[in-house]
Amino acid sequence: MTDIRDLRSHALRALQDGRVEDGIDAYRSLSVAEPGDAETWYNLAYLLRCARRFGEAVDAYGQALARGISRPEEVHLNRAVILSEFLQRPDEAEAELRTAIGIKLAFTPALLNLGNLLEDRGEAVEARAVYGDVLAIEPRNGRALARQAAIDVFEGRGSVAVTRLRDVLAEGRLSPDAVAEVGFALGNALDSQGDYKAAFAAFEQANLAARAVAHPASRYDRATFEALIDRLIAMPPVPKPTHPPMGPSPIFICGMFRSGSTLVEQILSRHSRVTGGGELDIVPALAAAMQPYPEAVSALTPDGIRHLRDRYLAEAHLLHPQADILTDKRPDNFLHIGLIKRIFPEARIVHTTRAPLDNILSIYFLHFDDSVAYGHKLGDIAHWFGQYRRLMAHWRALYGDDIFDVAYDEVVHAPESSIAGLLDFCGLPWEDAVLTQGVDQRLVRTASVWQVRQPLHQRSSGRWRNYAGPLAPFHAELGEFAPDD
Repeated sequence: MTDIRDLRSHALRALQDGRVEDGIDAYRSLSVAEPGDAETWYNLAYLLRCARRFGEAVDAYGQALARGISRPEEVHLNRAVILSEFLQRPDEAEAELRTAIGIKLAFTPALLNLGNLLEDRGEAVEARAVYGDVLAIEPRNGRALARQAAIDVFEGRGSVAVTRLRDVLAEGRLSPDAVAEVGFALGNALDSQGDYKAAFAAFEQANLAARAVAHPASRYDRATFEALIDRLIAMPPVPKPTHPPMGPSPIFICGMFRSGSTLVEQILSRHSRVTGGGELDIVPALAAAMQPYPEAVSALTPDGIRHLRDRYLAEAHLLHPQADILTDKRPDNFLHIGLIKRIFPEARIVHTTRAPLDNILSIYFLHFDDSVAYGHKLGDIAHWFGQYRRLMAHWRALYGDDIFDVAYDEVVHAPESSIAGLLDFCGLPWEDAVLTQGVDQRLVRTASVWQVRQPLHQRSSGRWRNYAGPLAPFHAELGEFAPDD
């Protein structure tokens, strides 16, 4: 028994200290020694998730359930999140969520995740009903109110959403988080009704509320970001490959958030040879594991490069085993083009661009989480945009032949010519299917899920002109991106 106690103590210390691999080894040993202990399996599952061993994590959570873990609804939710967000197995995720709700009918986290999954599928009626279930339990749940309003706008009932959201805000009984959620939804609904002055005011208040509840550590630091860009630019360039490609390379789609990356991926994924991978987090995870980053990229040995390439391809293959050509649409991968070119020297980079002020406003009008620290102040967004352009100019100077710019405005105004150039860059023959119009019913994971399900349109091109008046007080903050007087 002493050995078991020592092993349990060692495992717990590893878990608390964040020593992931050491903890996995310890809890594996415990699971053999005491296979009936549900907490052991639960902690093992948590650490496996941290190690990005997602399939094993799902299995370990399953073992915890089989051993009678307390609060099983939370374990089913954990499994659902992994299945949906990391393994792209939405049907299994839905089953887990419905099981969790069956265990605890008033389990709002599972209901909200189910509503989100149904939205990703384009199932508006079903999603609205689930959010209604949330509101029956928590009438002031900001996420449910906001998502129902987004569906209203998509279905042409923006005026209904405006009235309801204004009434809720007027009550003054929302939590700070809910004030932000509802405020962004109100701004979007007002925009859909053409009341741009009121919409801008709603977005401004929503961003103030979001900044107020953000963790201080997540606040945007301009000097820190500039220093990161300086360090990325200082990386030695990757020499042009002198040998045939080592194997398949994804097509990386990157740029600013809200610059049309989802639209471009949807167009490409209609080609018979292309599978849309969505916003994969593989590259950022590889970067996060390399310290110091980005300096560690330059120190990679040939074996280290092969190891990273194999890790990337193994994760991608797990998600899309039948893919011929896979797209990796992670907008902020523009930060990691140096790493991408080190791992995949032959990689093609599709860089989505958009008119600066349209792009800046689109970010300001969307409720991002704390990971987009710059998103709640126009001046911070403009600063980030300027640094992004500085870095992209550097990457273009190094790898210009492998970077193809796709302008959002050109895609929506002259889709055939811009898409033809994109396919040619990707080495793909023309197929009429890429111009297919109408709502795409495939799973779409993006913050603007209902916007991208609309047929191709030009309404968002030059959208900033609707806000020229309300923007006037912010010209100094916007700097070079301020509208002309």
